[in-house]
Amino acid sequence: MQITLFIAAAILYAVCALLPARRGAVVSSVTALAWVMHGAALWPDMLANGTLRVGFAFMLSAALWISVAAWWVENRNFALDGMRRMVMPFAALAAILPPLFPGSLMPVQDQSPAFGWHVAVAVLAYSTLTIAAFHAVLMAFQEARLHTRSAASGWLSSAIDQLPALLTMEKLLFRMIGIGFVLLSLTVLSGIVFSEQLFGHALRWNHKNVFALLSWILFAALLAGRRWRGWRGKTALRFTLAGFAALALAYVGSRFVFEVVLHRGFV
Repeated sequence: MQITLFIAAAILYAVCALLPARRGAVVSSVTALAWVMHGAALWPDMLANGTLRVGFAFMLSAALWISVAAWWVENRNFALDGMRRMVMPFAALAAILPPLFPGSLMPVQDQSPAFGWHVAVAVLAYSTLTIAAFHAVLMAFQEARLHTRSAASGWLSSAIDQLPALLTMEKLLFRMIGIGFVLLSLTVLSGIVFSEQLFGHALRWNHKNVFALLSWILFAALLAGRRWRGWRGKTALRFTLAGFAALALAYVGSRFVFEVVLHRGFV
């Protein structure tokens, strides 16, 4: 049943990506239905019988599930239909990954309550910064389009033309980064302060922690540069994408290597 829901959600996400912008009500309805199916398949499998299913596929799927919700809410306040063309294909891919890469089960019934909060905040931080990365990529295309004299046509050009003004996109970007940075700070802080309580050992400087801290430093530098140096444009986009890349390597990238390349379980 869950596999059927994952596949149905992926199909609906793909359909949503192809629907024309003028069918706004249909787009909203299909998105909501796909999102409900995705969540109904994902969370019971991820959290069941006192265990937590961990793995790059589930982390990525959860991040895109929340990202779709963030787009749906933001699209009601701003004209972000162009972003739908980018988010939905990734959501469709993320929806079919969990059945293909089931990850491994981690017992959590004896874990401290702080562990649950740590995982929840980490997923929210990753999801928020994922949608910020989508914003940054679209802004890069949008800025490049402004400097192109020829009137390009096609799927991507149509999506870019449906975006709000670049200044509005930049405002949304930094709002997402600000929220994501707060959540990432809580994730890093809880991991440092409660490491032994959460994971049964003191904080280790492994690849995951190093990349997570590097991501935090990059986003902190971006927000500080924005506040005191007025950073924007290409500088802001580079820092955003670099910070997201480091964050992706911190968990999803490392878990992919362990599970798919090395065929190892939870580490």
